[in-house]
Amino acid sequence: MKTLNMHSLFVALLFGFSLAAWADPPPNYPFVSYDKGLKLAQETGKPIFLYFGRYGCAWCDHTNKQSFSNAELKKMYPEHFVLVYVDAESGKRLRLPSGERITEAELGTRFKAFATPLFVYLTPQGQEIFKAPGFKTVQDFKDFDRYVIEGHYKTQTLLEFLAKK
Repeated sequence: MKTLNMHSLFVALLFGFSLAAWADPPPNYPFVSYDKGLKLAQETGKPIFLYFGRYGCAWCDHTNKQSFSNAELKKMYPEHFVLVYVDAESGKRLRLPSGERITEAELGTRFKAFATPLFVYLTPQGQEIFKAPGFKTVQDFKDFDRYVIEGHYKTQTLLEFLAKK
């Protein structure tokens, strides 16, 4: 009986550690994988909101709890963007539009996601509009939304847009 209990405990711990290896996106948002997100963006014409996070990132957790818990953002961001979440340290495989298969960590390297959280806004075709590293407030996300959705990025930098606010 003791052997069975030790075996069960070992399996439970192993399972628990395997779950902890993946970072989680903010709860109650329809985040999808990068490859699925690119396809959805092209189908819908919506820009992409790409969130690089990782397990154990205190600033990711803070952003999830402080900013993404906001009811306005929960409504606004899924309406305006295809939401993509990438675990910056994951070995999970993705397929790019070119057919190339890479890991989420390799995608993070391409976007220079060397620190998390990192938020990248992309056109529906996957071209980068801008990147915003670190913790962001609800107001920051609302400003970023206006900058992208209203097309200001086509005529001015983000700093120019924010200076006029």
